[in-house]
Amino acid sequence: MSDLDKLESQGVYILREAYRHFKNLAMLWSIGKDSTVLLWLARKAFIGHVPFPLVHIDTSFKIPSMIAYRDKLALDWELTMIYGQNKEALAKKQTFPDGAIDRLSCCKALKSEALKHTLSGEWPRYRMDHKQKKYVLDTDTEPYTGVIVGVRSDEEGTRSKERYFSPRDQHNDWDVGDQPPELWNQFKTDFAKGTHVRIHPLLDWTELNIWEYIERENIPITDLYFDQGEGTRYRSLGCFPCTSSVNSTAKNPKEIIEELKSGQFANIAERSGRAQDKEGGGTLETLRKDGYM
Repeated sequence: MSDLDKLESQGVYILREAYRHFKNLAMLWSIGKDSTVLLWLARKAFIGHVPFPLVHIDTSFKIPSMIAYRDKLALDWELTMIYGQNKEALAKKQTFPDGAIDRLSCCKALKSEALKHTLSGEWPRYRMDHKQKKYVLDTDTEPYTGVIVGVRSDEEGTRSKERYFSPRDQHNDWDVGDQPPELWNQFKTDFAKGTHVRIHPLLDWTELNIWEYIERENIPITDLYFDQGEGTRYRSLGCFPCTSSVNSTAKNPKEIIEELKSGQFANIAERSGRAQDKEGGGTLETLRKDGYM
């Protein structure tokens, strides 16, 4: 088996284990390359059907083409598509750069808080109605106790502290120092009642693996990752006020793979264009302890 085959096989196994052990299961879809690869793996794991809802936290600051891509794929692939949002913070403009607020507070309100309350069912959730082709209020308010996430350990330091099955408390808070050992592919899946578990099938994948797999499988992803003729592209996607592009002329997955193998970005972090990571020192770990992806 090739390295990609091994990663794919392990990812499929973890997805099936999660589905077997967690009754109320959901998968986070940020619309980026990693979570879209995760979505592709889920379709492989369950023979073309994704048997759990996909959840997107809509900050209202995503690039519009990302939302259009999300909704098109949800309809084309008949996905159970859910989104949640911190409508109060948006209405009060408690956001960056609109209000007198820093990026960390904005991320906490629009991402961490919105994610917590959407997963718990405490805030309204909106579901894609495939017949009407629009979002309607979701009547299912059951909390999601198992949540599949497309994080990779090589992408950012705090994510290397994760486990494949990573427990949070009932408030989604993450105790970095209290994680179960995972040896010889033996995963802890029985947790105390009230535990919220994040599941990470892509933990061992690298940025290069992701692009090699996208090319091999011909996975449809948003074209924001490719140069549109201006000599720049996005390497990591987030809210547009806090995300910048990188200098690159790569117009397809093959050219991105060549860039990565050449060492062009060897000394540049993948999330270097994400401004919130640089604010206040340790910002992302602070956010992730509070429930952020």
